[in-house]
Amino acid sequence: MERTSRDSKMKEEEDVQAGVEIWKYVLGFSGIAVVKCAIELGIAEAIENHEGTPMALSELSSTLGCVPFSLDRIMRFLVHHHFFKEEPTIQGTAGYVHTPLSRRLLRQGEDSMADFILLESSPVMLAPWHHLSSRVRINGTAAFEAAYGGDIWKYAAANPAFNRLINDAMACDARLAVSAIIESCPKLFDGLKTLVDVGGGNGTALGKFVKAFPWIEGINFDLPHVVSVAAECEGVKQVGGDMFDSVPKADAVFIMVSVFSLN
Repeated sequence: MERTSRDSKMKEEEDVQAGVEIWKYVLGFSGIAVVKCAIELGIAEAIENHEGTPMALSELSSTLGCVPFSLDRIMRFLVHHHFFKEEPTIQGTAGYVHTPLSRRLLRQGEDSMADFILLESSPVMLAPWHHLSSRVRINGTAAFEAAYGGDIWKYAAANPAFNRLINDAMACDARLAVSAIIESCPKLFDGLKTLVDVGGGNGTALGKFVKAFPWIEGINFDLPHVVSVAAECEGVKQVGGDMFDSVPKADAVFIMVSVFSLN
């Protein structure tokens, strides 16, 4: 009898917990939506430019041209999830300051992940998730292909704005990864005269390598539509092509694997 009562109570507690947990999936999209909103509004930049002192809601809403009530709800969410924190202003009211997490939202920050977030939260990249079941089924097609009729690279080639979004996102990834490589493994580049970055995007990674090791001649190799819009960089040659056909000759090849959702 006692065991039956205990089992019944445990089941009741599990049901209650399930009733709470399910809301994570009902509103699971809200986190990335709010962070994307913060990037688009420029909240991180506004707080960064506020002379290092806590920025009150009234000042922030005035700077950004936002409705205070609506912005307050956004900031409450961001503070709760450790993007920004509250500290008192000179007037004694609550103000906002940066956290290590919020600095990743600065568009020009060295550790910025803002463009990567904007890519993955874009309508183009969210649509394939609605075709996930297609990918899992036997003889199913890739989710991105199910959504758009082709792979992500063909789509990018035909859509310059999306291509730029991908390149900017890859630059975020490159800045973080390459800085770690340069700091931790500088001897890897001793004796190298030429280095080709296969799938190098806009050349951010190779540009950092050449700056750190100026004796290296860099070759940024990617699809023609990618390198055609890459910025010129001293010591880096832009070469268009397809790595499945051939790769430019060099002393070493650098390939950075980047993860796209459902491509």
